[in-house]
Amino acid sequence: MKVLSRQELMNILYGCAIYGTGGGGSLTDGIDMIEEALAAGKEFKLVTFEELDPDVLIGCPYGCGAISPHSEEEIRKYARLPLAKENYFCLATKQLEDFCRKPLSAIISTELGAHNTATALYVAAMTDKLIVDGDPAGRSVPALQHSTYYLHGVPMTPISVMNKFGEGAVFTSIVDDERAEDLVRALAVVSQNNIAVVDHVNTAAVLKDAVINGAISLTEKVGGAFLKAREEGSDAVEAVLKAGSGKKMFEGTVVKSCFETRDGYTFGDTYIEGSGRCAGHTLRIWYQNENIISWLDDEIYVTVPDLICVFDMDNIEPQLNPYARVGEKVSVICLPAPAEWTTPRGLEVFGPKFFGYDIEYKPFI
Repeated sequence: MKVLSRQELMNILYGCAIYGTGGGGSLTDGIDMIEEALAAGKEFKLVTFEELDPDVLIGCPYGCGAISPHSEEEIRKYARLPLAKENYFCLATKQLEDFCRKPLSAIISTELGAHNTATALYVAAMTDKLIVDGDPAGRSVPALQHSTYYLHGVPMTPISVMNKFGEGAVFTSIVDDERAEDLVRALAVVSQNNIAVVDHVNTAAVLKDAVINGAISLTEKVGGAFLKAREEGSDAVEAVLKAGSGKKMFEGTVVKSCFETRDGYTFGDTYIEGSGRCAGHTLRIWYQNENIISWLDDEIYVTVPDLICVFDMDNIEPQLNPYARVGEKVSVICLPAPAEWTTPRGLEVFGPKFFGYDIEYKPFI
């Protein structure tokens, strides 16, 4: 077991913001959650599966919904509803434990995203549980079925959901993971586009071979390299490329950024005019919460499951969707897809065709 320091936690969150590929939630909000737990004197205890008893229960808490800013209409719509007095992710966890009549011993992140990973870390710290060094996505992903749990047939149920108004429910059975996505997303839509979820409750023995082991340690390594280079005034993006075995895609200036919130997702496009070695070329990135497909001069370029990661070079920060600014200087890199997503089954679940593009995946790296 390793008790994570504040610096290691910041490394993890920055690494998750990079692996979030534009999604995974707000880095600022994630940092606030970690600071709250630290101020409360809580510890963040990271363990491997080898350190866990095979029979202990592990839960997977996260947020589901759109990542767009709330419109004035949306704010007015929910103004009459009082907020829950406790953190709703912790409430969702307690609701699930009550249903199972057995406590969870450990928590695992649902994806590598600055807010969703912070949520898992926060829930573990605030409820005195262990944090497992693993992840069922190896990046941020748009839908609930985009997980290695799904590839391995690990059931999602029971699923505990809780919105920030303290309204909760437990799904005891579902047809499949795609149906779970529909059900949970529908509740998010009527909960100001955000709802807490805790699912895939199972033993360490079952989950050990159904996730990407060491994922949290990887984000700590990559995020640490980024922050160290930035602090020293060296090339932070180059540091990420080296630490994450990535490859440079593009550099330039944002010339157009547009998005819409639909069906509980944020859909959008970012258009970048090239500079330097990319001068005379244009890159378009389409996202569904996360960066999914890119085009270089109208030709398909990098696609999922490879990671398309954008950096705001004006502020030297990972870029969160949909906040790219016209005139912003950006650098775009690709990090390699986790091996699980490059299998025939992985590509069926999380390749370009899932998103309606009749193209074959070609690894960029």
